[in-house]
Amino acid sequence: MQKLAFDQPIYVLAPLAGFTDLPFRSVVKHFGADLTVSEMISSNALAHSSKKTKQMLIKSNNEDPYSVQIAGASTEVIKEAVSVLNEIDGIDIIDLNCGCPVPKVVGHGSGSSLLLNLPLMSDIIKTIKNTSNKSMTSVKMRLGFEEKNHIEIAKTIEDSGADFIAVHGRTRADKFKAEVDYCAIKEIKKAVGIPVIANGDIDSFEKANRVLDYTEADGVMIGRGAVGSPWIFHQLKSGSKDIDNSIKHRIILEHFDNMIEFYGEHGVNLFRKHTHVYSKGYSGASALRDKVNKITDIAEYRDVLDNFFK
Repeated sequence: MQKLAFDQPIYVLAPLAGFTDLPFRSVVKHFGADLTVSEMISSNALAHSSKKTKQMLIKSNNEDPYSVQIAGASTEVIKEAVSVLNEIDGIDIIDLNCGCPVPKVVGHGSGSSLLLNLPLMSDIIKTIKNTSNKSMTSVKMRLGFEEKNHIEIAKTIEDSGADFIAVHGRTRADKFKAEVDYCAIKEIKKAVGIPVIANGDIDSFEKANRVLDYTEADGVMIGRGAVGSPWIFHQLKSGSKDIDNSIKHRIILEHFDNMIEFYGEHGVNLFRKHTHVYSKGYSGASALRDKVNKITDIAEYRDVLDNFFK
């Protein structure tokens, strides 16, 4: 079981429903990410050991360390969920989601809804910490629900025993629209003694480094900025904003191969959305999208990708 070292900035792939599955996580890990996190998993689903949930927990051999993010609003259910995770080898970190703004999640009292009830949030963090046999416990937070009370939230998380925090620099009310408040992330970093990872609208090599310099955070977490550009982790790890087209080509083909290995023939259908975002800005992208929408054969699809992105 591996602990994260924070002796230098770490680069983390954020959980992103529908995108950060095993094939994608494996690619970004291969090309530079220090930490990968599962898609958010309901503690209720975990406690009931649903088949779909178990599929979401599977990690790639290269995902080390590996974090599983859970959401929940009940200490009893969280305890059951963590007990299930305790039986699974290869998980190094359990992360509590206190940031998801989606109404369905918030309506169940989970995600950013926990920011309205800090005593409950604290009890849940302590429950994870006391029940888990994993090396670390972390929390993903926002700056508040309607109003910002980020220092109070962060200090509560620290006092509850979390090993590090990932901070999305918006409130729940901001959803993904308002400007990210990196100043608030900087304030959190100064206020707590545990590592802080900055998150929100980090979509380029230059932006990641600006955020690190300004906030003095211990790392950056990248989600939407990695979709269509997973090579951002290679750029950050190599310290170069320039990215050779041959690297992009390798990453795209490796991602496709991983999808087929994990999903079988269904991986062709699933890769179409990735092809659409990978091809943005390329000459002939529209024609490529039309073409792959009609392809069902694995080898034919791969040849089209190989030729287009060379």
